[in-house]
Amino acid sequence: MNLLVASFKNFISANHLFNKKDHLLIAVSGGADSVVLCELCSQSGYTFSIAHCNFQLRNEESNEDENFVKAIAEKYQAPFFVQKFDTQKYAADHKLSIQVTARELRYGWFEEILNLTVNDVLNSPLGGRGGYVLTAHHADDNLETITMNFFKGSGINGLKGILPKNNNIVRPLLFATKASILSFATENNLPYREDSSNSSDKYTRNYFRNQLLPAVEKVFPQVKENLLHNAERFKEINTIYQSAIEKITSKLVFTKGAERHIPVLKLQFTEAMPTVLYEIIKDYGFTSHQTGEVIKLLSSESGKYVQSSTHRILRNRKWLIVAALNDTSVTHYLIEQNEKEVNFEAGKIIVQQTGIPAVINTNALTAQLDSKNIQFPLLLRKWKTGDYFYPLGMTKKKKISRFLIDLKLSLLQKQEVWVVESNKKIIWVVGYRIDDRFKISGQVQDILTLCLVPAGQTS
Repeated sequence: MNLLVASFKNFISANHLFNKKDHLLIAVSGGADSVVLCELCSQSGYTFSIAHCNFQLRNEESNEDENFVKAIAEKYQAPFFVQKFDTQKYAADHKLSIQVTARELRYGWFEEILNLTVNDVLNSPLGGRGGYVLTAHHADDNLETITMNFFKGSGINGLKGILPKNNNIVRPLLFATKASILSFATENNLPYREDSSNSSDKYTRNYFRNQLLPAVEKVFPQVKENLLHNAERFKEINTIYQSAIEKITSKLVFTKGAERHIPVLKLQFTEAMPTVLYEIIKDYGFTSHQTGEVIKLLSSESGKYVQSSTHRILRNRKWLIVAALNDTSVTHYLIEQNEKEVNFEAGKIIVQQTGIPAVINTNALTAQLDSKNIQFPLLLRKWKTGDYFYPLGMTKKKKISRFLIDLKLSLLQKQEVWVVESNKKIIWVVGYRIDDRFKISGQVQDILTLCLVPAGQTS
């Protein structure tokens, strides 16, 4: 058995990539890598289909590639899928680079093929039950990715390199060097196409492949082996790292509807705070360079914010609030025990803690409550479906939706109603009614007064 074939089988087995009952869809460009992948699958006893993307970027060459891959599919008697893309137009319309565009189009189409049903093309379902896309990424591709990620500052996650398996995308050639692939093609008389764009350094990856890595190899002959070895170590380190990050952030980030709330003081005293902060914000479109800007929010005044292409991080009193840009209003405000007033979308709430007044204020804009039953911090938020409370004067709970209907509020008015809750219990439907469980009784010693000053009015 050929050494590359044996290594191929071992790599598939060791990484639990797929088995002979799975349907395999091989992405074939016509280059040496994908041609060799087809032959290795064939010699190893796997059945497969072939998919080819014609990006129409190299004029007649692109059409010749398509015809060449079609012939390969006929050679292996494999079902053949081909798709032409107007890559240039898609890139222009979506303001993307050609490389990013090609990736989006390619993997989107592969997913469509995997989701085909029995009535579409083959005699068995492709998607969801043993359907995998095989790409011909090899060890040299991995080296380029690791090096590029290092220079881009992608952190530990980027230094682990390309994964052999990522959901239904499988890369069974990651163990093989480019040299071993070319040698196998020669030994087995496998013709392949040369992509003329691979020799151009206008693409970043090609520059790393053709210029940077060969130059480094002259100084450090073992650089490729060392980088791949380090990538394996970084995979293990990344597993430990992600576990630690998840443990820390689970105690640091609080979900309030569609928003994420982070307590400023707790974040400031978090070990390795800049790293932890970056891991939190990166999923919301923030770059590593913006981490410093967000850190400045920790010592800024309320109202300051940092923005990514999709989200905004707002300093709101003792909290950082992460919210989507299309959600321009903050929907949750925490009221701490010592706060005097809270500004929010509908106006402001003045907070006072006093003894029993001579006269109880029954104005709808004022809530006077028994302090002993209230736990801080309070949460000021928009009401939502399912909310209920015990309206003052009633012993049974009532859904706020029904309460607002009884008040004959319009739909727009209902959408602007806020509530204050303590320990997950609503104590006040702001501007309308307090909860009976928190009313002032004869045993009360201290009261909490919340006074709404509607927007546009002065206190």
